[in-house]
Amino acid sequence: MAPSRTLLSPVAVAASVMSGLLLLSGCGGSASAGSEDDGGKLKVGVLFPGSLSDDGFMGSAYLGYQRAAKKHADTVEFSKVEQVATADYEKALVRFATDSDLVISLGGQTDADVRNVAARFPQVKFAEIGGPADGKPLANLSLYDPQQAEGAFLAGAASALLSRTGTVGFIGGAELPAIVNAAEEFDNGARAADPKVKVLAPQYVGDFNDVAKAKQSALADFGAGADVLGQILNLGHKGVAQAAGQRDGALIGGPIAHECGSDPAYAGYVETDIGAEIEYAVDHLVTGDWKAEAVHFGLTFEDPHNDIVLCDTADPAVTEKLDELKRKITAGEITTR
Repeated sequence: MAPSRTLLSPVAVAASVMSGLLLLSGCGGSASAGSEDDGGKLKVGVLFPGSLSDDGFMGSAYLGYQRAAKKHADTVEFSKVEQVATADYEKALVRFATDSDLVISLGGQTDADVRNVAARFPQVKFAEIGGPADGKPLANLSLYDPQQAEGAFLAGAASALLSRTGTVGFIGGAELPAIVNAAEEFDNGARAADPKVKVLAPQYVGDFNDVAKAKQSALADFGAGADVLGQILNLGHKGVAQAAGQRDGALIGGPIAHECGSDPAYAGYVETDIGAEIEYAVDHLVTGDWKAEAVHFGLTFEDPHNDIVLCDTADPAVTEKLDELKRKITAGEITTR
């Protein structure tokens, strides 16, 4: 892996950032173009609000971070910080911006802060991954949409096709625009697969990583008759799996797919390669053709980063229906944003 500067722990980051802020002029800031001390390398800083080992959105993104660091070891110096408190997003982004050519933030929860900091550092390039699907780029801010809504549509379809009770549900980590949209597309996908299916009102835990609260939400849905649940959670998905084990239910996992059978609670996995978007941003930085743009990845992108894997289904009609829906998405007959 390429040389990587890991920033301070979440406890120390705020104090360190505040010290760095004293060195800044009020609204200034410029990109670091590389110096003799670092061999003239480009610098990329990445804000991971959650845990790199969450087996979810952050974990998938970190896999791409590692691939990019290995690929560009000779030309790019990478920095990262993880598990940052909401109140410290802006401080962490400012610290990156004072010493980076490109700053990348993960998750729609960082949207307001990254827009604010990007405006203060117009010479630095920024990229936000997973913000509002209909968001508008700034002059120096790209928006990369991993098409979680598309993945949620496929999860909804799979849930409806696999359900024995005819009732399914969706649990999101927070009531952010991108997650609300994903919940709506889960509903749309379920009804596209089975118009008779009952879709419970979506539940929002309030924290992507709260295992206990996610478990409570899942138990409530299973208690209301659902037997298959979709989700967009980070560490919280472990709570949904625990509830599924207790109530003979199932969930659709993701964005990282695991070997089927490793946990019987998972009926399948939505695969969404969040990290591919980090690679995309860094590749274009290195080649000198990075631009502020809105890019929608997924099945309609030239290199699809979304798919769904089902476990232990012997019914070919289920796979055929999912393949049909994927073809319609790719052809533009179904849109999910």
